[in-house]
Amino acid sequence: MRKLISQFLVPLAGCLLAAWMLAGHADAPQLLTPVNEKPRAPDLTMENVDGGNVRLASLQGKVVLVNFWATWCPPCRREMPAMERLNRIMKDKPFAIVAINAGEGVDQVFSFRGSVDPMPTFQLLLDPKGDAMAAFEVKGLPTTFILNRQGQIVYRAVGGRKFDDPGIIATLEALAAAPMEITGKKK
Repeated sequence: MRKLISQFLVPLAGCLLAAWMLAGHADAPQLLTPVNEKPRAPDLTMENVDGGNVRLASLQGKVVLVNFWATWCPPCRREMPAMERLNRIMKDKPFAIVAINAGEGVDQVFSFRGSVDPMPTFQLLLDPKGDAMAAFEVKGLPTTFILNRQGQIVYRAVGGRKFDDPGIIATLEALAAAPMEITGKKK
């Protein structure tokens, strides 16, 4: 009986849910994929579109959403307003967003920011040579990584997301509320 449920009924329920959502009854669930190994995020320093440099390691102690994007990428453009709404929701928590642009210049990124509503107030960083993309092993855009307060990669998402989705917000709030773990391990 259990085998019957797992082989037929569970996939059938998934198909029915997908058909119901495609019929316009609900948005697709916004999922983050857990990263089991929890590697330490690469320690990179990048130029901020507003000037100056940002070192990822300086954000340790906060949950950090690291988003790789480009102005020419439609899903990247669609998720920017949701990231800003998330940024506003999480403003009083140990949380930060860094959006790393893939290979475009400061003028193009600065111009794009002004076209987004609501305009992003989080840090827009530049990766002109693709060094950050290579360090994070990004294969496509948009790709997002969630770092815990210790600077470890704990979730990833490939493709666009509605980052102001209640499920994603709850996940990030739980990470932000978790106490800092002190570990002697370095990766």
